[in-house]
Amino acid sequence: MEPYSMVGPAIVLGLGCIGSAIGCGIAGMASHAVMSRVEDNHGTFIGMSAVASSQSIYAFVLMLLMKNSIIAGTLTPLGGLGIGFFVGLALLISSIYQGKCAATGIQAAAKQPAIIGKCMAALGIVESFSLFAFVFALLLI
Repeated sequence: MEPYSMVGPAIVLGLGCIGSAIGCGIAGMASHAVMSRVEDNHGTFIGMSAVASSQSIYAFVLMLLMKNSIIAGTLTPLGGLGIGFFVGLALLISSIYQGKCAATGIQAAAKQPAIIGKCMAALGIVESFSLFAFVFALLLI
């Protein structure tokens, strides 16, 4: 096995986890600010701030599958590098924007609690782009 053959799997995991940390951090800060001003829906705000963590799960699964494919010889290390970088970048950016979307949803729901479900729908739309990248990567491996 080539000495740098696991760079691609490491990149997808690293970028996915970095994005999740940033996205959850952005939403978490908004959640803290809102919870200091309102008495209700704290659990929902915390849940909304954690939604961006899912991209790290996708990245972890891809890392394992890419590693196994490289070891089996069905994925070249260069192919793994390309998949790892671009899918990892998609996961990173999606996580960040999901965190920003959650932050504004938390702020909006603090003022009008009835719109929490609508705010969650927007988070699901952003999540779908991570799922697209994940599924497309699975098709390439």
